[in-house]
Amino acid sequence: MFLHEEFHSRTYEERGETMDFVIPDQVSAKQTMVVERAHAASEIGSGRVDVLATPMMIALMEAAAFEAVQEYLPEGWTTVGTRVDVEHLRATALGGVVTAEAILVKREERILEFAVTASDSTGVIGQGDHQRYIINLKRFMEKLER
Repeated sequence: MFLHEEFHSRTYEERGETMDFVIPDQVSAKQTMVVERAHAASEIGSGRVDVLATPMMIALMEAAAFEAVQEYLPEGWTTVGTRVDVEHLRATALGGVVTAEAILVKREERILEFAVTASDSTGVIGQGDHQRYIINLKRFMEKLER
């Protein structure tokens, strides 16, 4: 069972939760990083090249998506990544500056869909879609402890 299927098996009211917060349409955020050796494919084990590793680019995209919506959620609520579909189009050398942007393009109750891009000084280096799910942090952690 997927994370969102488990939560949708009961209504919000049955769980004692409300969805009374508003996240604006098309809300967005950016995250920027300088590519260091610790971010290289050769360093994290995803390749032998000293360039930005795909998992690090994806992490930057996820961070942008997280930041885009977190301020609109009440205390005790957050989001978790549930799906990533991204193309890594071009390499970025060590020392390069990469900026990821996430734009909320769709919301269905707790499911958030983002368009994500990553760019460096040469242009777009990665693009795709990212899905996040709104969770109650306490309930989520309690389920892990069972």
